[in-house]
Amino acid sequence: MQVGSGVYWLRMPLPFSLDHINLWLIEDGGGWTIVDTGLGTLVTRKLWETLHSTVMGAKPVTRIIVTHFHPDHVGLSLWLTERFGCELWMTEREYQMARWAVYGDDFDDLTVRQEFFRQHGLSGKKLESLATLGGSYRDGVSGLPATCVPVEHRQGLQIGGHEWRVITGNGHSPDHAALYCAASGTLISGDQILPVITPHVGVWASEPDADPVRCYLESLRRFVDLPADTLVLPAHGLPFIGLPERLEALERHHAQRFDILLRACERPHMASRLLDVMFRRRLDTQQLYFAIGEVVAHLNYLYVDANLSRSIDNKGRYQFQRS
Repeated sequence: MQVGSGVYWLRMPLPFSLDHINLWLIEDGGGWTIVDTGLGTLVTRKLWETLHSTVMGAKPVTRIIVTHFHPDHVGLSLWLTERFGCELWMTEREYQMARWAVYGDDFDDLTVRQEFFRQHGLSGKKLESLATLGGSYRDGVSGLPATCVPVEHRQGLQIGGHEWRVITGNGHSPDHAALYCAASGTLISGDQILPVITPHVGVWASEPDADPVRCYLESLRRFVDLPADTLVLPAHGLPFIGLPERLEALERHHAQRFDILLRACERPHMASRLLDVMFRRRLDTQQLYFAIGEVVAHLNYLYVDANLSRSIDNKGRYQFQRS
C-alpha cells in the first residue's frame, strides 16, 4: 500500500503472538530502498520474490537499511543483499551486535542467562522452561553481509530526491536508527515508537546492571521537535498521526510502572515476585523471558536514582526495597 510520496507499506508474517512486521519501500531513482527485511525464513524470501516481480516492477534494489539488529528486522539482510547485489546500511553498534548474535560463541550464554534469572528469583519449572529458548536468534537470521555502510545520528541520506535524517535511540536496542523526511513529513520509527504497545525495554544477562529505561526515555526527546502532523510508520501496528501525544503516553506508561513498583516494594521483593504486579496476565515462556528483563530494567532505574535499595539474601538473590 502506498502511504506517501514514493513510500510503500509492506506487511510480513511473524510466527509469534506479535504476528506481523511492517517493512517499507522507498522509490529511489530507478530502483528501491528497502527499510527492514523480515525474518530470515523461506516464507519471507518467497514473499520478497513475489513483491519484486509485481509491486516493485522488477526494478533494482539500491540498498537495504535496517533499523536495528533484532531478527525480524535484519533476518533476511544477507539473502537480500546477495539477491539484489546491494549493500546493507545500519548503525555500527547494531551491526556489530547482530554479528555477535549470529557468529559469537558466547552470545546469550545459557549458564550466564540462567544465573541471571536465578539471581532475580526465578526457580523450578519456570527457570527450567527458560533454558529452552537459547539459540532462537539464529533461527530467524540467515546470516549477515561481511560489511555494512555505517549510518549515525543526524546523518542525512539522499533517497529518491529527498533527504531522510537518521534519528538514533537506544533502550530497546543499542543504537536503533529511525528515519525522518521533512519534505514529506514522514517518520519511519521502527520499534522505537509504536502506536499501541510499548517497545520491549529490558535488561539482559550480559549487562545485568544496565539502565535501559533511562536510555529509552532520553532517546524519546530526540523526537519531540518533529511536527505534530508527522506521519509515523511503525514496525508493528498501524501508521498514525499524533506523535506528540504518543510520546507523552510512552513516558506516562513508564512513570506508572515506576509508581507500581515503588508501592509494591514497601517491603523487600525479588523481581520474580513483581511479575504479577507489572503484568496482569498469564505469561507464556517467551513472554516470561522478556517480562523478567523489563521488571529488572525498571527496578534498576529506581535503584540508580536511590528510590530503591538493593540487597542480596542468603541464597544470592537480589531483593529491592523502597529507600
